[in-house]
Amino acid sequence: MHIHILGICGTFMGGVAQLARAAGHRVTGCDSGVYPPMSDQLTAAGIDLVEGFDAAQLALAPDVFVVGNAVSRGNPLLEAILEQGLPYVSGPQWLADNVLQGRWVLAVAGTHGKTTTSAMLAWILEDAGLSPGFLVGGVPINFGMSARLAGWAQDSPFFVIEADEYDTAFCDKRSKFVHYRPRTLILNNLEFDHADIFQNLAAIETQFHHLVRTVPRNGLLVSNAREASLERVLARGCWTPVERFNADDGWRIEGDDAAGTLAVYRAGEPLGSARWALGGAHNRANALAALLAARHVGVPVEQGLAALSRFASVKRRMELRGVAAGVSVYDDFAHHPTAIATTLDGLRRRVGTARILAVLEPRSNTMKLGVMKEQLPASLRDADLVFCSAANLGWDAAQALAPLGEKAVVLDALEPLLERIVAASRPGDHVLVMSNGGFGGIHGKLLAALAQRGAG
Repeated sequence: MHIHILGICGTFMGGVAQLARAAGHRVTGCDSGVYPPMSDQLTAAGIDLVEGFDAAQLALAPDVFVVGNAVSRGNPLLEAILEQGLPYVSGPQWLADNVLQGRWVLAVAGTHGKTTTSAMLAWILEDAGLSPGFLVGGVPINFGMSARLAGWAQDSPFFVIEADEYDTAFCDKRSKFVHYRPRTLILNNLEFDHADIFQNLAAIETQFHHLVRTVPRNGLLVSNAREASLERVLARGCWTPVERFNADDGWRIEGDDAAGTLAVYRAGEPLGSARWALGGAHNRANALAALLAARHVGVPVEQGLAALSRFASVKRRMELRGVAAGVSVYDDFAHHPTAIATTLDGLRRRVGTARILAVLEPRSNTMKLGVMKEQLPASLRDADLVFCSAANLGWDAAQALAPLGEKAVVLDALEPLLERIVAASRPGDHVLVMSNGGFGGIHGKLLAALAQRGAG
C-alpha cells in the first residue's frame, strides 16, 4: 500500500509514518516547514518528504491519503482530495486498522505524564522479554526512537501507545484515543486542558468515558484514585475490572528523591523496592501505573521495579542539556500549570536549597488563550527567579506574573531574555527551561553564552 501523509512531521504522524514503513508500506508525506529532528528520522527510514501542501501532490496517486489533525479545511491539498473524491483517512484510524488490529494494546491516557508513563511501560515489557511495539510522543532514551512496530520478537502481540485526548482530524472531532481499543488502559489524571477544542472539563470527561466504553470485560483499567474527575468518568458506567492506585488502602508508592529510591505497597504490605534515576511524586505515580499495567500482562511488580532501575527517562523530560560555568541547564516539556509545578517540585527535591531559575515559554494553544494565566504564579513558587517569554501571546504575561514581584522577568524577544538569564545566573544554579516547542534553541544558546562568560 502507498500512503501519503499530510502533516507528517508532527510527533504522532511521524510515528505513524515510521510504523507504516516498518510494516512494508510505501510512505510519502508533506508538511509546512519540513524540519528536523523528525524530518531526519523519516528520511533515514526511506520516506520521501514534500515541502508544503500543493495540490500537485495528487500526482503521487497513493492508495490513500492519511490526514493529520493539524490539517484544516482550506488546506489546498486537502481541498483537492475532497473535490476529487479521493480516499482519505485520519492517522488514528489508519493506525487502528493497520497496526493495532489484533494486538494487545496497552494505552496510557491522562492530562499529564502520558509520554513518560508510556516509555516506562514499554521499557518494563522490553526488559521482561516481551518485545512490544510502541508509539510514544517523545523519544525514550532506552530505545532511541519514538515508534517501533515490534522488537526482536516480531510476533509479539503487545503494543504500548500514548493515548491523546486531542481531536482526531478535520473530519472526526472525537479524541484520538477512541480509535485504539485497548485491553489495558491507564487513566493517569484528568484536568482541563486544550481550551482551543474543549469548552470545559466535563467535555473532556465525556471523551474519556467514550474510551472507557471500548475496554473489554477481560481487560483492565488502571486508574488514579486521587482524581475526582476520573471517578466521575467511571461512575458514568464501567464494564471492566478497575485497579486503583494512589489509594491509602490499596496500591501506593513511596520514594526518597535524595536517595533515589522507590518502594511499592499494597494494602500497607511492602511488595518491593528499587533505586532509580527519576524524581518527583508525579514520576512515582507514573511508575506505579506502568507497573500495574505491566502486571496485567504477566510481569510481576518486583520484576517491573528492577526494570525501572534501568529506565533512563525520555528526552525533554527533565533532560540535562549541559553544564557551563557551573550552571546546569535542563529541558522539560512542561506547559500546563500543574506540570510546571510538579516539575519544579521534583527538581527542588533533587537540588535542595540551590537556586532554580525557571524559564517559561507559554506556547500551547491553551496557554496562548490565557485560560491558565491566573494559575501560573502559584505553579512557579518553587523557582527562585522566573523568566518568561511573552512572544505571540494574546494576554499580558507581565500582569499575570505580577504577584511574583521582582522575582519575575517578562520579555517579548528571545535575545534580551537570554541576556537577562545569563546575567542573573551564577555557579551552582539550575536553569529549568519549560516549553512544548523548540523555544528558539534557547538551551544551546544559553550554554554557549554561559561558557563564553566563564572563559572570559
